[in-house]
Amino acid sequence: MIGFGEAMRIIHINRVLLRHGLDEVILKAHLFRPIRFILYLSPWYWLRRNKLPSYPVRMRQALEDLGPIFIKFGQILSTRRDLLPREFADEFAKLQDAVPPFPGTQARAQIEHAFGCPIEDLLDDFDETPIASASVAQVHGARLKDGKQVVVKVLRPDIERVIRRDVGLLHLIANLANRYWGEARRLRPLDVVEDYKRTVLDELDLQLEAANASQLRRNWEGSDILYVPEVYWDLTSRNALVMERIHGTQISNIDALKAQGISMQKLGEQGVEVFFTQVFRDNFFHADMHPGNIFVEPSGRYIAVDFGIVGSLTTDDQRYLAENLLAFFNRDYRRVAELHVESEWVPSGTRVDEFETAIRSVCEPIFNKPLSEISFGHFLLNLFQTARRFDMEVQPQLVLLQKTLLYIEGLGRQLYPELDLWATAKPYLERWMEQQVGPKAFARKLKKNLPMMTEYAADMPILLHKVLREASEGRLELTLKSKELTQLRRETRQNHRTLVATISGAAMLISGAMLLTLGPSILLPASMTVVAGAALSSLGGVILVQSWMKS
Repeated sequence: MIGFGEAMRIIHINRVLLRHGLDEVILKAHLFRPIRFILYLSPWYWLRRNKLPSYPVRMRQALEDLGPIFIKFGQILSTRRDLLPREFADEFAKLQDAVPPFPGTQARAQIEHAFGCPIEDLLDDFDETPIASASVAQVHGARLKDGKQVVVKVLRPDIERVIRRDVGLLHLIANLANRYWGEARRLRPLDVVEDYKRTVLDELDLQLEAANASQLRRNWEGSDILYVPEVYWDLTSRNALVMERIHGTQISNIDALKAQGISMQKLGEQGVEVFFTQVFRDNFFHADMHPGNIFVEPSGRYIAVDFGIVGSLTTDDQRYLAENLLAFFNRDYRRVAELHVESEWVPSGTRVDEFETAIRSVCEPIFNKPLSEISFGHFLLNLFQTARRFDMEVQPQLVLLQKTLLYIEGLGRQLYPELDLWATAKPYLERWMEQQVGPKAFARKLKKNLPMMTEYAADMPILLHKVLREASEGRLELTLKSKELTQLRRETRQNHRTLVATISGAAMLISGAMLLTLGPSILLPASMTVVAGAALSSLGGVILVQSWMKS
């Protein structure tokens, strides 16, 4: 049920769409096709037709006018290049999270509410003028009691209610699109909205962001290429986060970096190293590494901030991804196809030869260019789009990986246009694969599993003796369990019950009819035969209808 507030919000959304000339897009839906002729009869449509910018531009402008939650939705959409046409993804990538700040007095009140005490009991100084303001939270400068400079990140007032309201409206729009829009099956609007909902609701828990920051800091402790600021856990809650204040130059300010004598080539190559180390060594990567979240110290060391979105891969995903990339480096498309099937990224029944041919047709034109001109991120995008034709379901962690790689590659080439990401990545992947297979990898895994093996080793002779004794006495039973067999048994039992109900219902229906027609001839009272016959017929009819509905 849509309330008054939601109805007014829907009216506002429609006004914004109309203002940007997106009524054409709405009328393309199957639901409105019968009345589309009204649009073409309107003089307004023909007068403005040649003055409007392209659809992607109008969509971006509409999202900007709809406010911060829709801006953030557009930003996330721009990363789903596996679903979205490239011209829309490129346009949505231009969306900037430039949100007016809320008053510093409200931020102060939010912090005091989160910790249940006056802010003076926690901090020596709190600057009510924000350093940065975004759609979900805003950041203020402050000083601890011991004099350390920190930043305080605080959620916007009432932001959760606003997000849930707008996500609910996005669900409504996605459901309508799913029903009436021809492109919905390919673009999967409901899945996109669900991805957005998970991402944005995770960002509302600043304690989760603090945990992400602590993990990354631990992974890079003592590193000379990446620094992660410290979290002050005593001053962190779900609604407020206090971290060490960092000082550096934003990575997009290339002129300032050059003026400090920082090597652009080294900076670009180290960015690639940071990414692959996070993915393959740590299995925990910062998945929101756009230029606004990356700073550089005068020494050339990276500083990362904003840890609301992180990603990780399973060990199997790590290995298969590395093998896939190395197979691509060597143009071994057969191995790429086999790896996709082995890793179950595509259905097990996929024909490897057909998949190999499709991959070759996409990749060969790419490899005709010099390696330094090939986009690694777009290469992965083409791979995912090709695999989707073979029913590959792109997993969220792979989408995050692709998005982060696009950020890193774009950033690296902005710093150093001659950056050859392939040449930088290949040696790293080869070293990682050597560490995963061979005698050293075996020894490392054996050492890791030795405590567990020692724990169970003492029980092995007893268990083995028990199995052999039961086998020799003919008492060893093999129990096979699978989802498919369980489902088949369930369906068989259901079909059996339905068959019994159908036979019973038919018997009752026939018996009732016989009583109604033959009752007087067998000297039964008329009232009794009518009541009994009607009851049996009705009950039999109900049972038959229910069994048909279940079947």
